Amino acid sequence: MKRIAISVLVLTLGVPPAIFGSVDPATVYARAWAILAAEPYVKKGFQVREDYWVGDLRSGEKKAVRQQLFKGNEYWFWLGTEADAAKISVHVYDSEGKLAEQPDSWEKGHFAAAHIIPKTTGSYYIIISVEESPAARTHWALVYGFR
Repeated sequence: MKRIAISVLVLTLGVPPAIFGSVDPATVYARAWAILAAEPYVKKGFQVREDYWVGDLRSGEKKAVRQQLFKGNEYWFWLGTEADAAKISVHVYDSEGKLAEQPDSWEKGHFAAAHIIPKTTGSYYIIISVEESPAARTHWALVYGFR
């Protein structure tokens, strides 16, 4: 059994990384910050979904993510970035383009969060923005949870 494990390890280490794909470390750090922002809410009963979105934006650039939300649930969207001096934001709009988030949504440091209790089931738009950043492109990750 040891020989098989060692053989698999040797073969795995000898395979070019392109076969496994690559993950941008900045994206991994951005997701870690987003998960960290969610931590206090998990303690309050929110379940973080495995789904998440990642990307990078220039200062002043925005990205829209469409998500189906259900009346009767409560949602938080947590945005994280690895960039120390970046200012990021996340907001939730309904299908008519009206701001739909709760007033307790917030932005602070590596984090931003938007809270919504949908009045109707339907498509909502989560708008991610890099307001300011010293970097040419700022990596971000968005995770969400519900209860």
